[in-house]
This record gives sequence, C-alpha cells and structure tokens, in this order.
Amino acid sequence: MARTVARVIVDALSELGVRQVFGVVGDALNPLTDAIRTTEGLEWVGCRHEEAAAFAASAQSQLGDTLGVCMGTVGPGSLHLLNGLYDAAKSHTPVLAIAGQVPLAEIGSDYFQEIDNDAVFSDVAVFRATITSPDQLPQMLETAVRTALGRKGVAVLTVPGDLGERELTADRPARFSLNAPLSRPDESAVRRAAELLDRAERVTLLVGRGAREARDDVLALADRLAAPMVLTLKAKAGFEGDTNPYQVGQTGLIGNPAAASALQDADTLLLLGTDFPYRDWYPEGRTVIQVDTEATHIGRRVPVQLGLVGDTGATVRDLLALLGTAPSEGGEGARDRAHLEKARDRFDTWRAGQARLADPSHDKGLLGRVRSALDNRTHDIRPEALAALVDRIAADDAVFTSDTGMATVWLSRFVEMRGERRLIGSYNLGSMANAMPQALGAQFLDRERQVVAFCGDGGLAMLLGDLMTLKTYRLPVKLVVFDNRRLGMVKLEQEQAGLPEFGTVLDNPDFAAVARAMGIPGIRVTDPERLEDAVREAFAAPGPVLLDVLTNPDEIAVPAKPTVQQGWGFAVAKVKEIVRSHGDAAED
Repeated sequence: MARTVARVIVDALSELGVRQVFGVVGDALNPLTDAIRTTEGLEWVGCRHEEAAAFAASAQSQLGDTLGVCMGTVGPGSLHLLNGLYDAAKSHTPVLAIAGQVPLAEIGSDYFQEIDNDAVFSDVAVFRATITSPDQLPQMLETAVRTALGRKGVAVLTVPGDLGERELTADRPARFSLNAPLSRPDESAVRRAAELLDRAERVTLLVGRGAREARDDVLALADRLAAPMVLTLKAKAGFEGDTNPYQVGQTGLIGNPAAASALQDADTLLLLGTDFPYRDWYPEGRTVIQVDTEATHIGRRVPVQLGLVGDTGATVRDLLALLGTAPSEGGEGARDRAHLEKARDRFDTWRAGQARLADPSHDKGLLGRVRSALDNRTHDIRPEALAALVDRIAADDAVFTSDTGMATVWLSRFVEMRGERRLIGSYNLGSMANAMPQALGAQFLDRERQVVAFCGDGGLAMLLGDLMTLKTYRLPVKLVVFDNRRLGMVKLEQEQAGLPEFGTVLDNPDFAAVARAMGIPGIRVTDPERLEDAVREAFAAPGPVLLDVLTNPDEIAVPAKPTVQQGWGFAVAKVKEIVRSHGDAAED
C-alpha cells in the first residue's frame, strides 16, 4: 500500500534523526501530527505559541548541528513562526518549517485564514514551495532539506489541508545524502596573508563562532603571532576560560576596555570566522585580513586588504605552515609579546574590577549606603551578583540561553563559558523573548544536561504561556529572571542619548507566584542576603524552577569605550528624570 504525503514527510524526518517537532496543532496539520503520533522515536511537542516552537527548533539545530523542525497551521499559525524563523535564518542554522494551507482547490480564492505562504516566507527562507500534488514527493522534500542543510538556512514546505492524506502513486524512500567539501582559499592568497602577518608588529585576532571547530589551531596561531584574541559573543563558548591564555573578552557595547584597546593598538587585524557587525568598533587605518567560509562576508563590515574564503581550520593550518619562527623556538624572528601582555594585564585589571561589582558586600560601604538612600532601593539586588553566582553554581557543561538586552550583558561579563558549556541567544536578530523557548529546545536534546535561561522580565512576559510547555513535558530548565521592572537596554539607550526614561517601566506580576500557579516551583528573591541560598536551592531542585530576582533597574553597564557625549547625555537624562519625578510628586 502506498504511503500518504504525511507519512512520507514524517518517515523522512525520523530517518534524518529528528527527535522532536515543535508546533501548535491545527486542521491542516492533522494528518501530519497523526503520523507523528504513530512514529516511534519522534515526539510532537505542543507549544502554546508557534514563535516559541520556531525558537525551540532553531536552538536544537544550533546545539545539535542537525535539522530543527517546527510546524504551523493555516494562516495565523504559520505567521506566528516568522520571528523564530528569522532568528534561525540570521543565525545561519538549518530549520525546516512545515506550514499548513487551505484546501488545494481554494488556494487563491481569499479563503478563510488563507495567506500566500510562498510570498510571506520569501525573505526568510532559502527554500519555499507549496506541494500541489502527492507525486512531487519525496523529491520536493529532499530539495527542501538539502537546501536548508547545504545553505544553513530555513526551508518552508507548505502542505494544503486536503493533501496530507493523499497517497503517492510512485512511492520511494527519501534520500538526503549531502557531502559538503572542505573549502580552502587559493594558495597564493594564503602565502600573501602569511607575508603580511610576518611583517606586522602587533597583531590582534577577532574570533567568531565560525572558528569554534578550529579551537586548537586558532590558539596555536595566537601563540605564533603573540596576538591577543578578542571574542565575539557567539565565540565565548569554545574560546573562553583559563585554558586560553590569549583571550581578552568582547568588544562593543557589552565589551571591555582591554578588548577595545587590543583592537586599537594593533597594526594588523586578523578576523577569523566572524561577521561582527558594529563598524564603530573597528579601528581605522589598520591592515585587515579576513577568513570566512562566505565570500559575501568579506569586507562588508570593515575594509580588508586581503580576504581568504575557506574553512577557518584549514586556512589557519595552512597559515601556520607558512609563518615565521614560533615564539617558543626563540631566535631571530621570534615575536615580541609586549602587545599580548599589555592586553592581558588590562583584561585582568578589568575583571578584578568587575568582581568587586559582583561582591555581595559592594553596597555595604559608605558610597553604597548613600546611593541606596538616594535611590530609595535598599533591597534591590545587583544583577552582577546574580550572574556571578549562577556562573559559580552552574555545571561546567551547562547550556545557557539569554534574552536580548541587559540579561545578555550580565551573562557576557559574569558567566564564563568554561568546560563544555554552550551558549545561544538571538545574537544576530536581537529578538526579545527568545531565552525560555530556546531553553525548551535545548533541554529536549538532553534531559540530563543542565539548561539555564537568563530571562529578562520583558522577554519572559512576552511568551509567558510557554511556561506550561516546561511543566507539561517536565523539562528541568532553570529560568533565572532579571526582574528590574524595566526594558533595561532601552532605558539605557534613552539615557545615553540625553532622553528621560519613557515607556520602559513594566508593571510586572510576581513571576514566581505565576510559575507556582502553573505547577512550576517559583522562588522570589527581594533580599540580597538571601540571594546565594535561593540560587543554590533553584539549581539543586530536580525539575524546572523559576527564580525571580528583583534587580536594580538603575544598574548600568559601561561600554568598552565610553564617550564624553554618552556620559553627558546620561547626566542630562538623570536631571530630567529627577525634575519630572518631583513634578509628579507635586501633582500627587
């Protein structure tokens, strides 16, 4: 007996090794979800919002180096997938989205809930198509999957509601073999890069996610060049920790002065596997060499003297074979390590200062008491202290997710991606509400591995309903909520521009009580003296826990290169806020 369209799709997903499909059930998906129900080893995960489903699928793809799969039914169901799919697209990770559609005969008639999926997903997807005949399978599915995997992007396959149960006339197994060759730049270009690096006096590496699989080679190159290594946020996992004596943290708004000066002091920059987008943080007038697998990335952020298109590991190994004398060998041509040592010393000094901020006793001194009295916030908890405690208590193989905004700032500065820790977030799209649903996807990959979500209060509230998904599937995710009752990053942006805070205040519920009402243990912390005990209690619990910590909304993160204009704008904004606050009090 020939298989149905739904059965062919679901069997193929199972053969690909897909273990979960995330979505919200609906009429057009019924044949597909019923096929999943009867397929051993493939689990349907019913989310409360399709956006959460797409974020979860994207997280699985990024962490498991596999295909993530999500589904949305006709019209609104598919539209809700969009934000999570855009995040997957900008994260360059393969995701297959199955979108429901109205019955085949009704397409184009402005039918109830009908949208043109092929048009809607045209920008986000590297492949999109609507199945109009059972005999288009399995070839159309094969093309969708190969395109998603080969181009590391989103494929959207639309299935009309009356097509899922139709049988194929010529059934055959789907085939997905894909052998991506290891690419290398031209030999003459590598030789030219080696010549430029040999002539350079002060080299700094800017290392991104694309270099993670070549960690040992990149460290060997840093040693050979005596080069400090500036990391992008996505490169924290893989290059951070005591086993890397060259890294000096991140640059940019969430970065530190050591990384900013390491870039500024260099005469030559070597970019490895990064498309770091912030032009203002690249120094001008330097020799720049860039290595990337994507030719379109070369030179689009900063002018480059030489671009090498190829696999980072292979390219770095070729460079090591051509570069001059290694420092450990001494002798003529050995590198002066002053540039590296200066950057590392400055990084150590900055980290010591940050550790003081995270010390629970920081606000007990005279200045701290004065500040607390002026702010009238004697019980607000330092977000630095919370992040540092989580860093200390969490497992060395934990998976971390973070919401866009101040939660990411505190994670980037106070959580070290040592050991086998992994990190994902919406670091290219910059979406809110990503941390919790990404944690869902991560925890499904391995229920025994610790998963920690750094949630902003605004982000958590946006997709709050999917706390029930945690509860329903008994996922032991630890949700750490930085509850500053603000859209904190927007507040900081307004104040740096000299604007008073406006529209950022959040009237939050007691998130711990909300979690308990949903059947999830919730812990609320309002007293700094109780913080460590609460964090330890949350992480010792066997199942999901929501830790709601009331943090200081006025705590700011000073950027790596603070400007006079930013400082002046912040001062002006604070004066305006005080005047407005006094005016409100007079009216009251």
